[in-house]
Amino acid sequence: MTGTVAITDEGWYRFLYEHPELREVNFWRPSARASFNAPEFSPFFFKLRALHNNAICGFAFFAHFSRLPDWLAWDLFEIGNGCPSFEELHTRIADLRAGIRYNEATGSEDIGCIELVSPVFFAPDAWIPGPSDWHPRTQVPMAYDLTDGEGKRIWEACMSRLSTLPTSGPEFPLSAVVSPIARYGDPRPVRARLGQATFRSSVLDAYGRACAVTSEHSLPALEASHIRPFAEDGPHEVSNGLLLRADLHRLFDTGYVTVTPDLRLEVSRLLRDQYHNGRSYYPLDGTTLRPPEVVRYRPDPELLRWHNNNKFRR
Repeated sequence: MTGTVAITDEGWYRFLYEHPELREVNFWRPSARASFNAPEFSPFFFKLRALHNNAICGFAFFAHFSRLPDWLAWDLFEIGNGCPSFEELHTRIADLRAGIRYNEATGSEDIGCIELVSPVFFAPDAWIPGPSDWHPRTQVPMAYDLTDGEGKRIWEACMSRLSTLPTSGPEFPLSAVVSPIARYGDPRPVRARLGQATFRSSVLDAYGRACAVTSEHSLPALEASHIRPFAEDGPHEVSNGLLLRADLHRLFDTGYVTVTPDLRLEVSRLLRDQYHNGRSYYPLDGTTLRPPEVVRYRPDPELLRWHNNNKFRR
């Protein structure tokens, strides 16, 4: 397996080091021009700059890359952006853009978001020497083979540090982030998974940022809905998600609409009986949803059937 080593802002690291409870973080960049791709849930290592000896100060697992406006990045990750407030995030983006002479008139207002799960940040006395073959002028993330050379050394050192850390909570023990085999050098995470923020971002992109029912594209009006709620054993997986306009999301969660396994919207008669209304929604009854293009992201029929049987008000 490969992993990624990326230069990390010291302030971002130090802020998040003080928040070990976070299970998702946003490794953002002020420009969204460059994309990022890596194997799902592959290790992503945080490397400080030369001022701190290029040390590795922690790692996480790559979940998703997205281009997001700053307000949505904050809405999804909040302090997981490495800032105490949205105002500071906005200021940091502006300062960094000024430093690189970013022209917002010709460039996108979005920021590049490398979304990570199960982060671990090491205390300064546990930092790991960075890659010996890292060129001083390299500014972009670099892929490393974790079974050989510097990649293997860094991975095994991280596993050694990990074994000495306490758990960060009953649901996400750090010792369970990777398999026991990984402690002997085979980098195969077994517990890394999407969280609420990465789920929402992934569903947003899977549906092309358009409501699956109405094709509404206005980002502030769109919400990612769990088919089976997380609180009722529904997974944070894209196949357990629907991208819906906010009002339809509310109706779906409260059972006044559902989606059948053949992807048709069904509107409950109780919306009219109980509220003497629903004129905006009954014309949508029978609408065929537009599913994601990627097959594995399409709604799971069994989860839809669960919603039909357990949530829908008949």
